[in-house]
Order: sequence, then C-alpha cells, then structure tokens
Amino acid sequence: MTRKQGYFSISAVAKMFSVHQQTIRLYEKEGLINPKRSTGNTRMFSEEDVNKLEEIIYLTHQLGINLAGVEMIFKLQKQIKKMQKDMNKAFKDAQEELTHESDIRKSNVQTHLKKLAILKSKSSPQDQLPLLSNTHTKNETDWEIEYDE
Repeated sequence: MTRKQGYFSISAVAKMFSVHQQTIRLYEKEGLINPKRSTGNTRMFSEEDVNKLEEIIYLTHQLGINLAGVEMIFKLQKQIKKMQKDMNKAFKDAQEELTHESDIRKSNVQTHLKKLAILKSKSSPQDQLPLLSNTHTKNETDWEIEYDE
C-alpha cells in the first residue's frame, strides 16, 4: 500500500525550524524552494521541500553562507549527481564491453581447441609432437590462463 504524500502549511514549517514565515517566503522568492500551491494559492510544503528547507537553514544559520552561496551549492550538488550518473553509465558500458570481449575470446579458444583435437586425432602417433613436455619445469615467467565456464 502506498502512503499519501502529506503537505505542511507555511506556519507549520516556520514553527518546525523556528524561523519567521517571511524568511521562508524569501527563500521561495530567491528560487531555493518551490512549494506547490493549492487552488486557493496557499503554499503546500512536501517532505522534500521541508528537507531542502532544513538544508538551507543549516547552511545559512549554522554555517553563515549567504543565499548566493546556497544557490551555488545546490547547483554544484546537481552537477555532481549528473556526473555520478554519467560515470556509473560509463562503467556499466565498459563492463558490458569487457564481458562481451571476454566471451568472444573464450569462444575463439574453445573453437581452436576443438580444431586442434580434430587434427591431433587424425594424425598418426609418430607425427604428433608433444605439446607439453613432462620435463618442463615451471618458472616465474610462465603464465597460466584460467577460464571460468
């Protein structure tokens, strides 16, 4: 079941934060908040509006940042969110490309192994050259490749 969104009046919000209603109207005039309006043009503050207002009041009253600074902070936060979204998409695309390339390479290796097995089974035992010697010793420069199946 979804919960209906509740709205707060400007007087209730002003009491929540111990600020004057005119201060909240100023923040709206500056474009920092944008509460919905009722048919009677009454401001209706959503939870999101209240959270944003709380941030504005913290920045202005607690940290002493002016309204232009608050506006710049909000713009930078928006840019950061967009950049994070873009980077996450780039990482996802790169991961998908790497997975695709890996699958192609695994398939190519499997195909070549099958061809090698066919060639090996067709040739006579005298013609076969040992692919791996039992006397081969492993040293630090040897590479092992393991593929998950």
